[in-house]
Amino acid sequence: MAWKVGLVLLMCWGFTSSKPHEELQSSTESPPADLNMVPLETLDFGFVPEVGYETQTLYEPGAIGSLFQLVHAFLYMVQPNPFPKDFIVKILQQNLRGFNPAELQKVGVCVLYYELGFLVLVMLGVLFVLLMPLLGCCFCLCRCCGNCGGELHQRHRKNADCWRSFHATSLLLSSIFIALGVLIAYTANHNISTKIKTTRHIVNTNIRDLKLFANYTPTQIDYLTAQYTTAKNKVLSDLDNIGPLLGGRIRRQLEKEVVPALDKALHMTGAMRETREALESLSASVEVLQEDTGHLQRALQSERISLTTTLSDPACERGEMARTCNTIRAALGQLALNSDFRGVAQALSTHTHTHTHTHTHGYSAFNDIPRVVSEQTKGVNPRVKALLDKSGAEIVNFVKMFPVEPAVDNFTKFLAEGQKKIEAYYPQIDQLDFYRWVGCVALCCVLVLILAFNLLGLLCGTCGYDKNATPTTRGCLSNNGGNLLMAGVGISFIFSWVLMGVVVPIFFTGGNMEKLVCEPLGSAQLFEVIDTPYLVHPGKKNFLPGLLFQDPEIDLTMGSLYRDCYKNNGIYAALHLENKFSFSKFINTTVFNDELTEIFEGLNVDLQGIILLEQEGKDNLINFANTGLGEINYQAYLSVVNKGVTAGDLLSFTNELETQADQLPRGALANALRGHASSIRHIHKTQVVPKEQAMSSLSQSIRLLQTTSKELPSKVTNVLSAIEAVEYLITSNATHIVKQETDKYVKNMLGYFRQYTHWVQHSLTTDVAQCKPISNIIDSLEIIGCRFIIDSVNTIWFGLGGCSLFLIPSIITSVKLAKFYRRMDTEDVLDEYQWHNCINGYVAL
Repeated sequence: MAWKVGLVLLMCWGFTSSKPHEELQSSTESPPADLNMVPLETLDFGFVPEVGYETQTLYEPGAIGSLFQLVHAFLYMVQPNPFPKDFIVKILQQNLRGFNPAELQKVGVCVLYYELGFLVLVMLGVLFVLLMPLLGCCFCLCRCCGNCGGELHQRHRKNADCWRSFHATSLLLSSIFIALGVLIAYTANHNISTKIKTTRHIVNTNIRDLKLFANYTPTQIDYLTAQYTTAKNKVLSDLDNIGPLLGGRIRRQLEKEVVPALDKALHMTGAMRETREALESLSASVEVLQEDTGHLQRALQSERISLTTTLSDPACERGEMARTCNTIRAALGQLALNSDFRGVAQALSTHTHTHTHTHTHGYSAFNDIPRVVSEQTKGVNPRVKALLDKSGAEIVNFVKMFPVEPAVDNFTKFLAEGQKKIEAYYPQIDQLDFYRWVGCVALCCVLVLILAFNLLGLLCGTCGYDKNATPTTRGCLSNNGGNLLMAGVGISFIFSWVLMGVVVPIFFTGGNMEKLVCEPLGSAQLFEVIDTPYLVHPGKKNFLPGLLFQDPEIDLTMGSLYRDCYKNNGIYAALHLENKFSFSKFINTTVFNDELTEIFEGLNVDLQGIILLEQEGKDNLINFANTGLGEINYQAYLSVVNKGVTAGDLLSFTNELETQADQLPRGALANALRGHASSIRHIHKTQVVPKEQAMSSLSQSIRLLQTTSKELPSKVTNVLSAIEAVEYLITSNATHIVKQETDKYVKNMLGYFRQYTHWVQHSLTTDVAQCKPISNIIDSLEIIGCRFIIDSVNTIWFGLGGCSLFLIPSIITSVKLAKFYRRMDTEDVLDEYQWHNCINGYVAL
């Protein structure tokens, strides 16, 4: 139980406690995620401290792997049936209730069918063990009686050399296969010893990984709880900047309605100011024109009086000169003004005093919304900060409730004691391995001895064989070769059944271990058997959670635990600890509590005090629209302005006057008229031409004022309507916008905590207490038990079994071949002719 207690206490941190579980089941869930939530800033929680595990479970057998594959192929030929998962499950479940004779008979038939290949070979091996010593005794007695090749007499036969060569070749091939079997067995035997020494390193690395797992888990949990500060600080930062954040969002939502209305009011104010300036400019221009008109009138009047005086000269009463003077007198009416601006000046003077100043504080009031929001919510920040500090303290205190350090110390001591116990078995394991190695080497040495007799017999017999010698005169070397072969036969009979007796049990055991344990373990079928519901007890669904948590209904299996740990996921997800303790639910209930929700729901922003346009400004707009600018008779003023400055064209008058003066005789009158023409031309240049230009500009200004004044009432009406609509929106409908943006702002802040809880859940699943050491233990057991031991043991019996089988042809060919090499006591007597024909025709009986 120590391992179970240590595992659960350490990896779960007491998370299997029933009391927190019951409390959390009744707690409320965190608020659901809003799909329309404003995009959040992604918080950086950093990386959970990572643990680097040392154990490597990737096994590469190297060159001997081809031998392992050969043995696996042979076992597949012997046992091609798939793993009997359903049959094993049925047996285990039936064993709980007991077997009746009929069911027991069916089970026996199924077992015999599945083990048929092994049983056949085992029976053959047993026959080999039983018959070989019996045949050896019979063969020995037969030879002692002079039979079975025991009589040292050789009859001549045809093709004796061919038979001798055939037997020699057969013996050589048998010896080669036996040598390969010995080599395979010795290699596998040495591989076991080498790999057993390697297992110490694997055991040590697994224990070190478990210690790392135990020591780093508290640090990782502390890191998770510490990152709550990241989310808390971000929320507090947003609360400190609630004015720019929430107020800015409200302002951005309102600005698409408010800003155009304010722009219209601003433009209207500018238009009013420009209109007033235009009126003032027109009034000033008319006054200037009126003053210039007076100067021009006095100049023209003076010139007309002077010209009239000149025309009063007595010379104008004579003949043709009288006619010329009369013509000039008749044209004096052109020296008069043609326009009067007094009416225009009076009309403009009545509108130039219109008040056009409008106070437009709407921009500043509208842009001041962030400050208003900040002022109205300044009491929320301290309350939220105190509550978040309280939640953080609750998380830390909750983690500190569990006896982490004692659990780690106990588990570490348990690992240390377990390691000492394992190391205490190392001398015994080494001793047993030495005995095993010696036994296998002894068997190999016996086979090597047989091979030595076979090869030496072949060498001596082949080298000492003389075709010209008769069977009774064969040389000593050839005779020794035959004796060596017979010695090998004797040793083969003595030890072959012992060798087969060793091979059969390890073949049956090792082969079944490979087919029933190693192969299903590698394909995870063994986990399917273990994870079969109600396998251990009819009332307990799953074995593993019943063992760890006393709750067999939890959907936790050995296969899922191994898969999750093999992926290096966290123990929290691998053991499905959320069924006993939902840490993420605890975080949710701690962070998303009712008090925090109540504080955030209590956020209230009132924009009733925002005034975009004061009443004075509205009155000014209305008064300006009612000043009567549109009722001015602009056409009458334009008709006055568009008239000529003088009654006639002064340039034409002066030209005509000079022409008339040229028609008069030279004298004082003609010179006086030319002087008057020059004076009038000067008046036109200095006074009439500038006045005409000013009147043209005045005409354009009046037309522009006429156009503007027609649009002013409708523009003012539109501006006032827009302002009133926006003010109604702010006072009446802005509550919905404020509520909407406040909800988004609150969801943003809660979203930071949601990021934290999701990150905690993901970290618990993948990063915290990564249980790779657990899958490494299973993989290490599979490597040590199956790859190091079972594969090597199977290779040993494969090599030794092959040697045992090839000893049979070796015995037969050795007995046959020894007849050709040994010196015979008697031989057939033939004449010289028959001897030469049959010298090579001896064959062993």
